[in-house]
Amino acid sequence: MAAYVIDSRLFGDQFSTEASRRIFSDENTVQKWLDVEAALARVEARLGIVPQSAADEITRKARVELFDLDAMKREMDRTSHPIVPLVRAIKEVCDGDAGQFVHWGATTQDIMDTGTILQLREALDEIEAATRRLSGNLADLAETHKSTVMAGRTHGQQALPITFGFKVAQWLDEVCRNLERFGEMRRRVLVGQFGGAVGTLAALGAEGEPVQRGLMNELGLACPEISWQSSRDRIAELVCVLAICTSTIGRMAHEIYSLQKTEFAELEEPFSPGKVGSSTMPHKRNPPTCETIVAISKILRSTAPLALEAMMTEHERDKIGLQTEREFISRACCLADAAAKKACVVVAGLTVKPQNMERNLWIQKGLLMSEPVMMALSAKFGRQRAHEMVYEICMKVFEADASFKDGLLDNPDIKRNLTPEKIDEMLDPHIYTGSAGFFVDRIVRKARQEGERSSRSSPTPLSDKRE
Repeated sequence: MAAYVIDSRLFGDQFSTEASRRIFSDENTVQKWLDVEAALARVEARLGIVPQSAADEITRKARVELFDLDAMKREMDRTSHPIVPLVRAIKEVCDGDAGQFVHWGATTQDIMDTGTILQLREALDEIEAATRRLSGNLADLAETHKSTVMAGRTHGQQALPITFGFKVAQWLDEVCRNLERFGEMRRRVLVGQFGGAVGTLAALGAEGEPVQRGLMNELGLACPEISWQSSRDRIAELVCVLAICTSTIGRMAHEIYSLQKTEFAELEEPFSPGKVGSSTMPHKRNPPTCETIVAISKILRSTAPLALEAMMTEHERDKIGLQTEREFISRACCLADAAAKKACVVVAGLTVKPQNMERNLWIQKGLLMSEPVMMALSAKFGRQRAHEMVYEICMKVFEADASFKDGLLDNPDIKRNLTPEKIDEMLDPHIYTGSAGFFVDRIVRKARQEGERSSRSSPTPLSDKRE
């Protein structure tokens, strides 16, 4: 049994993905440290700080498969330090004296922070790609059901008719804003760190800033304006944005979960033969994927305060915040990746049941359409008087479980002003969806345009790369 679900052979895929686990594996973590050390050596060689032959040898040997991670772990335990064992191991695998020039002018946090940012870039590529696929799936769903009428609900009660496409377009609009958040966040989060012991680059003298700039260019990261060893707002923003984005997905999943309840039966998450709802009740068709997505969103929201807490660091650097981040960064990314990819599957395979939506439109025997009746009577009696008249009828009809039309026709004032045919017309929910179709078209068009732009400029996620 694993100590945490992400690492569990049994439950890992519920809370993470193969791609996200690979990104934050020990092997990839060490490889990213090696990538930073090798890039640093190459830049310093170009500037004449270390021998070119040393940089070449360090680069050749900066491959995680050449290192004994178990031995490195034992050294980490012995030294209570993560990077010193790495530096010593690089020295051991390098020929000649090349290892003497590794880590030149750097400090541990430079390597670890920048390595983490390289991992975050890979993770964001995965999460964003899944979110873009989700956006496309939602656009297709909204377009398909632009005119599928259903009951809109407020405060958990039927309110007025909407279309299912309108509901989906609201989800889609929120997902589009989350994609904007990803793009804006990247500029601030994907920034490397290289500052030396206290961030001043003192060990490299006048060459410090050129080395820093060259290193970030080599790694494809933004160059910091100043050391951010003790400024952890970048990581806090990352987690907060992931929490927002996953909350959007969680809200969608919870709505599907709710509308799959037997009494609604308007939606159902993808079902395949063999999917079991209960070990004792063979009839059950549960929504386990949606339930898991909602659970993930709760966990990620609870992580955001921890990320904000980790911003409270002391002086130029301390390990308390870093140790806190080490626990939640990979977890947050794994959870967000799992939620986005599960949501793609749910939306792509969602079963929509228009016949049950239609049934539920009439469950209150016409009361859903009290507003158009009130608006029609307002022209004759004034809005407040019309509201009072319709309210009294609605309350009586509700208590008696009677027909709204019959209740209206029992009122002499209303009967004189509205014919039975006019009442039938006003009680038809299919002609009272307002501008729902217009809004669906607007949001779908916007999402597709954004999707076309992003597909031209976005990198390929790890899971889609080919060897």
